[in-house]
Amino acid sequence: MLGATTNPTGEWVAQQARNLIMDIGQRAAQFRYLIRDRDTKYTTVFDEVFTTEGIQILRSPPGAPRANAYAERWVRTARRECLDRTLVYNPRHLLTVLGEYVGHYNAHRPHQGRGQVPPDLETLPPVVDLDTHRIRRRKILHGLINEYTRAA
Repeated sequence: MLGATTNPTGEWVAQQARNLIMDIGQRAAQFRYLIRDRDTKYTTVFDEVFTTEGIQILRSPPGAPRANAYAERWVRTARRECLDRTLVYNPRHLLTVLGEYVGHYNAHRPHQGRGQVPPDLETLPPVVDLDTHRIRRRKILHGLINEYTRAA
């Protein structure tokens, strides 16, 4: 998990980039582009971490939030479904909440663009007859979200 800081500097962000590249290891070759905004904390050192791995840096145009629509959409969804309904106490709590939400988002939440299949699944699980099978509810984020699976 990446670290967190209240006021990130260029050096801190570059170190986080190095940590990310170390964590993903050989999988870095799968990525062709890194889309980022024009914030001054993204220094040339930050860019070099990725360009040395063969990843091309694409900077979004100034004042164009729609240029990175996928990231903007994820942020909007995370805020609407999770953060707007949660009282976050501190940065550590925020990372815990977001980590749990990301797990739900990728493994259980239906995605319309993928035919209601979550990103971590290839196909939807089979439909079960509720008269013959028991269903188990798992509370996510202390009951803010519920996941349902067939009981064993």
